[in-house]
Amino acid sequence: MIREEEAFERRKARKGKRRRESGCPKKTVWPVWTATILLATALAGCGAARPSKYYQLTLPGDQAAAQGADPVPATLLLGPLSASHLYREDRIVYSSPGEQMGMYEYQRWAEPPTEMIQEVLLRELQTSSHYKAVYVERSNAGGDFLIRGRLYDFKEISGTAMLAKVTFELEMRDLKSGSTVWTHYYTHDEPVSGRDVSAVVAALNRNVQAALKEMLASLNQYFAGHPFK
Repeated sequence: MIREEEAFERRKARKGKRRRESGCPKKTVWPVWTATILLATALAGCGAARPSKYYQLTLPGDQAAAQGADPVPATLLLGPLSASHLYREDRIVYSSPGEQMGMYEYQRWAEPPTEMIQEVLLRELQTSSHYKAVYVERSNAGGDFLIRGRLYDFKEISGTAMLAKVTFELEMRDLKSGSTVWTHYYTHDEPVSGRDVSAVVAALNRNVQAALKEMLASLNQYFAGHPFK
């Protein structure tokens, strides 16, 4: 009887062991080649980052213009240009028909437009040799007149005919009297000869150069009619 009970218990134990083994989940072992394929697929989905392109405006040469009459004996200080935050960043701005505006992600200026235009204007004034001295406005800089301005538009206008729009206003204040003695407003839509961003940049550059030449002529005309001594 005992032997029969022992044999029964052994059979019961073997059945329980088989049930426990069949109930345990088996660990999946992936072949090496399968893991390699999964890794390659993941890497293929992560392409290299798209490079950004940077552009800048044309600066006048360092050579001073041929001097004719004696320069105006005035020291000019050039202050910063104020603008919307769009033009205080380095991304190129575009506008669509209506009132929508946007910024290119990978097409950028070397510097924010406000800083680039200020630099071009500074160099134009300095190389003109028309004034005693021209400096950037600083806390320790002394001068007779202060020129400041605001940039309203510096963007691509998309449409049937693409345009490069530049709008800004400058004013000059007499630092002795504190009064504004000269202002100049400029706006122009320059045609874009192409459909890519580089063509837009070229048109904006032409527009800025024309604007600054017009501004310098207006400023020279002011001093011609209001001699400074």
